[in-house]
Amino acid sequence: MHVVIMGCGRVGSTLARSLEDRNHTVSVIDSEPDAFRRLGPGFNGDKIMGIGFDQEVLEKAGIRRADAFAAVSSGDNSNIIAARVARETFGIQQVVARIYDPGRAEVYQRLGITTVATVKWTADQVLRRLLPAGAEPDYRDPSGTIRLDQVPVTEAWIGQRTIHFQEQTRCRIAWIDRLGEGVLPTRESVIQEGDLLHIVMREENAQHVYDTLTAGPQEQ
Repeated sequence: MHVVIMGCGRVGSTLARSLEDRNHTVSVIDSEPDAFRRLGPGFNGDKIMGIGFDQEVLEKAGIRRADAFAAVSSGDNSNIIAARVARETFGIQQVVARIYDPGRAEVYQRLGITTVATVKWTADQVLRRLLPAGAEPDYRDPSGTIRLDQVPVTEAWIGQRTIHFQEQTRCRIAWIDRLGEGVLPTRESVIQEGDLLHIVMREENAQHVYDTLTAGPQEQ
């Protein structure tokens, strides 16, 4: 993947190094040249000085070949503007914005822009949302046997009962994030558009879970 990051503070620099450690390419944008020192001498990505929502600056950062964009500067307004430009102008689907105001974060979440609001925690959360589903679990038990992932529902599963999803994927839905609230599924629950599923599975079953999520339900 190629990822463009706006903001080279503690979160942005931590995120950039984490992505490079996973062999992804990274471009970091910041308006202050001194900020790039946080990346350290071993950083191999591009350092672009400028305003992160300026289209020319984004072009220099390789936004047209990017698979994901993270806006993690210190300003809510800048982050949300940059996130919207990345999504609406350049068509980037994996877009994450750091929003300090929880009330505003909920609004933008409902508009389809993933928002996250402590440095290491934020960098980890952004990383999980930038990488493809299944690449990085939210939690793995000490034995490495059980993992907890969060995945956005695919179109094929919208309108299907959660019990059918669990049976066919051989995983368990711990809870669902729906319109900014957590929902505990019952046997009668139906998956809705925009749902974010928090699923528990055995590590060796992860590939089957994601294959089934992508392929959609089989006839009962």
